[in-house]
Amino acid sequence: MSQTVIEPVSTAVRDENSPLLEIRDLEVGFQTQHGVVPAVRGVNLTLYPGQTLAIVGESGSGKTTTAQAIINLLANTGTVTAGQILFEGRDLTTLKPKEMQDVRGRLIGYVPQDPMSNLNPVWNIGFQVEEAIRANGGAMSRKAAKLRTIEVLKEAGLSDAEDRLKQFPHQFSGGMRQRVLIGIGLSARPKLLIADEPTSALDVTVQRQILDHLATLTRDYGTSVLFITHDLGLAAERAEQLVVMYKGKVVESGPSQEILANPQHPYTQRLVAAAPSLASRRIQSAKHSVAVDTDVSAAGANDQVLVNRAIEREQAAPAKDLISVQGISKMYRIRTKGFKYNELLAVNDVSFGIKKGTTTALVGESGSGKSTVAKLILQLESITSGQIEFDGQDVAGLKGADLLKFRRRVQPVFQDPYGSLDPQYNVGNTIAEPLLAHKVGTAKERQARVRELLDQVSLPWASRHRYPSELSGGQRQRIAIARALALKPDVLVLDEAVSALDVLVQGQVLNLLTELQTELDLTYLFITHDLAVVRLVADNVCVMQQGRIVEAATTDEVFDNPRQTYTQELLAAIPGGNFEFGR
Repeated sequence: MSQTVIEPVSTAVRDENSPLLEIRDLEVGFQTQHGVVPAVRGVNLTLYPGQTLAIVGESGSGKTTTAQAIINLLANTGTVTAGQILFEGRDLTTLKPKEMQDVRGRLIGYVPQDPMSNLNPVWNIGFQVEEAIRANGGAMSRKAAKLRTIEVLKEAGLSDAEDRLKQFPHQFSGGMRQRVLIGIGLSARPKLLIADEPTSALDVTVQRQILDHLATLTRDYGTSVLFITHDLGLAAERAEQLVVMYKGKVVESGPSQEILANPQHPYTQRLVAAAPSLASRRIQSAKHSVAVDTDVSAAGANDQVLVNRAIEREQAAPAKDLISVQGISKMYRIRTKGFKYNELLAVNDVSFGIKKGTTTALVGESGSGKSTVAKLILQLESITSGQIEFDGQDVAGLKGADLLKFRRRVQPVFQDPYGSLDPQYNVGNTIAEPLLAHKVGTAKERQARVRELLDQVSLPWASRHRYPSELSGGQRQRIAIARALALKPDVLVLDEAVSALDVLVQGQVLNLLTELQTELDLTYLFITHDLAVVRLVADNVCVMQQGRIVEAATTDEVFDNPRQTYTQELLAAIPGGNFEFGR
């Protein structure tokens, strides 16, 4: 079957100095019951062949909307109302649907932000990758398609790709699902890859592997990359050009190093000041100094909360473990051909304790067992062996009213905010749901609690009527955190709770969590791949590799004197670690 080829306009006069992508005065609006709401207002940017450009900005700033407009993937209510999107000289806004299908995937690859909702839960991974390969690469034999599928997954960082083909998305960690999407986006060797938060779910070692692969494509195939990211360290390290968006507009653009070293716009200055890698250096220097400098205007006054909390925790007297994990293991049976099964030991003899009022971080690469440990503690899955005690009580034996009481005291914030929010519930009902389930308060009191929680996670009261599909990834994550806080629990199990947030909102949420911990003596199990965030919030760190804890110590000990080679590799892979933000 032949495939239509879209030729660029005026190829005879184009040269290597011509832009690959040029956006001119782009306007995008969304139709609502109150009229058209502008989301992107007069955006201009230029990307050349082989170049990498990063768009940064807070949730709702128009980053993803701009990216989706390029390949006509806007929601049904969204439309380009003005401007041009020129790809190889051709205005993509004028293409018919069939013409856009021939461009999308084959010439312009796309890696969406949310890995779970963009993989079909009823199809296995191999089928979904092979489907994309066939759609973008034309006819090929069944054997050739399978071999190419395995190759694509290996390129995306799945070394055991052949064994993973028959598995389904729910059997993959968040990072593994993200790698599948990255593989699909790169499968046709596109000229342009649009990557919307492509590494937000990845640990730093896999992130480096993926980004190194993208850099190889850029060098060897001339692939251009358009990054949508909230990670300024990543932008500084990987992108030559930077575009800063705020409230639908571009407020600053130019070479990445120049902008991050000397930001001109007040909003860019706030972003740089809130960069986690810089904040961690500030807090560590404050903790180790005799007198803490209270003038933190350059970094933002919120950092002082974290400094004070860090000092308080260092001075706190030892206490009994609130959560005690003793030699737990978790074995899964994975079906292969016919009725045969393979056994996978996801968690292997893991032990650690968390004292009341402290934060313990579980770090490690995707598939290391971090999230599985969280599910076992939350009693969402059964333990194969070992024991978990909460407040001196074996949680495995809890049933009925005792189990309900436990769930009220220990609340989760899951990694995938879209998958954990009911699409048929608006924001207000979502946050109030645990209050109703546990019969807490009157209708009026519940409404007041919802208002309080929305304020705490920096969302307007008016957002209570919106639905998950109408929210950005960062906004959905804030709703998930608000819901977890609704019952005023003793423990929060936070699984990548800030990975989808831009640095400003991330800072707000981390400060909120720190303030709540101080005020309410909360205990946190913080699961993350972001080591800069770990240094900000954690008292103790447990490093996991292949289902085991390979290193466990205080945060300072792990960062200042890592003993295991694996831990050293994790620390060395932090993006932007050697870049000095601001001047």
